[in-house]
Amino acid sequence: MKDYVLECCVDSAESALNAARGGAGRLELCGNLIIGGTTPDTALYEEIRKYSDIRIHALIRPRFGDFCYTDHELEIIRGSIRRYKELGAEGVVIGVLKPDGTLDMEEMKKLMKEAEGMSVTLHRAFDMCRDPRETLEQAVELGINTILTSGQQNNCVAGKELIRDMVEWADGRIDILVAGGVGAEVIRELRPFTKASSFHMSGKVTLDSKMEYRKSEVSMGLPSLSEYEIWQTDEKKIRAAKEVLDAID
Repeated sequence: MKDYVLECCVDSAESALNAARGGAGRLELCGNLIIGGTTPDTALYEEIRKYSDIRIHALIRPRFGDFCYTDHELEIIRGSIRRYKELGAEGVVIGVLKPDGTLDMEEMKKLMKEAEGMSVTLHRAFDMCRDPRETLEQAVELGINTILTSGQQNNCVAGKELIRDMVEWADGRIDILVAGGVGAEVIRELRPFTKASSFHMSGKVTLDSKMEYRKSEVSMGLPSLSEYEIWQTDEKKIRAAKEVLDAID
């Protein structure tokens, strides 16, 4: 087996199964990817499990926005970790920041206790932190397995220098999972430059709704988002990324 991780972030059963067929080795299971991802419904996890045994890491994020949480939100996060652990998910994707932009070590230790026995990824709260090197060292101290990052930029190509530094700092102690605009061509560029071996992508395409009758004057959410466009992972995009990784290795 090639020495890399190809993870696909998905928020539907259709996307999950497309990713598995395309050759992804792992899923980050989310809800609402259009707003960056939130904690998925456990029924989605159970539906995917009927058809695939692909490794699943559940994103635990109770809402859109920053990563500085209230006591109620932290209790919800802990409860979500417990539920996914009971369901048999292989991992969780978590993160909590203090108002000053540092990792909240006290709360993270509580979450790590809840997640004992699971793989843990520090999500892109990392990309919003004040000091990436300090936070990487804290993640190692906590026993976190993976850091998901775009190199503190809007996409991983713009953040490739920091990603390269992170791989060097990590020195095998923690996995650096490259995210933010990842696809076959980006992997072809960043794999040799950063020496990263783990990549995270959605591989999405935009599908037109099956609705024939459309009420264009009514918006269910942000007016900038169409109710009649559906994001879905494209099996071909995942397969193309896997082929690049196979060829590089």
